[in-house]
Amino acid sequence: MTYSVFIDGAAGTTGLEIADRLAARQEFELVRLHDDQRKDLNARRDAINNSDFVILCLPDDAAKEAVSLLESDHTRIIDASSAHRTAPDWVYGFAEFHEGQRERIARARLVSNPGCYPTGFLGLIAPLVARGLLPADWPYAVNAVSGYSGGGKALIERFEQEREIGFRGYGFNLEHKHMPEMKRHAGLDHDVVFAPAVVSAYRGMIVEVPLNLAAMKIAAKAADLLETLQDHYQGSSIVGVHDGSGVGELLLNDNDPATDRLELYVFANENGDLVRLAAKLDNLGKGAAGSTVQDLNIMAGLDETLGLRL
Repeated sequence: MTYSVFIDGAAGTTGLEIADRLAARQEFELVRLHDDQRKDLNARRDAINNSDFVILCLPDDAAKEAVSLLESDHTRIIDASSAHRTAPDWVYGFAEFHEGQRERIARARLVSNPGCYPTGFLGLIAPLVARGLLPADWPYAVNAVSGYSGGGKALIERFEQEREIGFRGYGFNLEHKHMPEMKRHAGLDHDVVFAPAVVSAYRGMIVEVPLNLAAMKIAAKAADLLETLQDHYQGSSIVGVHDGSGVGELLLNDNDPATDRLELYVFANENGDLVRLAAKLDNLGKGAAGSTVQDLNIMAGLDETLGLRL
């Protein structure tokens, strides 16, 4: 069976990456609009309601507008924006982070794809909180750096013009749109302190959560966190879990290839009570296009790894 797929916002960075992953797929046929129709409301409405799947790669307000055009009772939507990531009627599109989430995605009509930074944070923290290894009432902090492609065309242009800038910190008002997503889907009592930055590499991302387990007054040590994460992701061909004791550095390089994997690391001191949890992923891969294609595969009843770069 061939499914029709309309990417609304196909000319953007994420849309282009998704289309590239679907280009050689026989299971999907892309519905394309001419350039002069991409902002035509009626043309978009027709494409949305005549497609089996719609993938939204739009700014938040435009994504909400696109959903308002939905009239068909058979069209299913995957939203890659942050517009619906905490909305109660939408299923969160991170298949691995909670037990049963893959099945919820398979049944869903409306799926909201995770943000890139939250994918790293939740991949590390959500299973540990759910299994009682980490407390839900702890004030977690997140330090993260991303390749500049995560900022879309405007930031890509700025970085490529301003070659002397290697590190650009931002989000200093502590009101970043990813914060509610991280709090809700990790099941936390408090907002996280989120410290994001963009570096001069084009793609790639490292998300780190430092932990003082002794201050939490819990019995868990680093080895327990590692074992729990390994058990949670056992058998996954997309998520890998690593003991960080033999890893000296985590690097982002200018020429890193595209990947749809998520690599998780547990670093610790000798006593196992000072821990740095770290996630490495491609902000355009598992952080955007890769997870969207994975969700599409799941919703279509296909092998979820088809078309992914693993």
